[in-house]
Amino acid sequence: MSAIDVLNNVAKISASGLGPTQRVLLVTDGTLTEILEASFLERIQLIKVAQQVVNAKREHSSLEPKDEESIMERQILLRGSESGRNYVYAESLIAVDRLGPAMSDELLNSQVPLGRLWLEHKLETFKEMVEVDYRASGELSKYFDGDGASLLLVRKYRVWSGKRVVMVVTEYIPTFYDYRPPSMRR
Repeated sequence: MSAIDVLNNVAKISASGLGPTQRVLLVTDGTLTEILEASFLERIQLIKVAQQVVNAKREHSSLEPKDEESIMERQILLRGSESGRNYVYAESLIAVDRLGPAMSDELLNSQVPLGRLWLEHKLETFKEMVEVDYRASGELSKYFDGDGASLLLVRKYRVWSGKRVVMVVTEYIPTFYDYRPPSMRR
């Protein structure tokens, strides 16, 4: 699916009404951390909101888990280290045993974003876009500078490696931020 196709599938939002950075964040198959750093010229840090490892349940079916397989449920923020601004909130389901012990350990015990871990561990991945949409920020507004009615872009994708689904990631990106570099805001 091309970038134009993805953007045309966002219901009720005109792609032309989004800034270039928002459009790139919505369609990229690269890592958001690197794109955010290049766009805003500040280091991006990972803040873990919640994380737990549980046995596979019915709601993990998108990972195609085996019975009793360990699944990490994780919620994080990608935050500018200088501005303190939360650029992205993400929820991930991760089949930790499919990643190898070193990467699983770093996921559990470090503050390194997923994309950087993929690069560090040379994990060959393919992202399958599942959903591109928008929704009211609701309770997630506490992480951003909007109110509960403010809109968030949402993209959900499955990450494949070795012909198996290893992760399902849902990312929430504010539509109401000024996405221009700091030097251009006035």
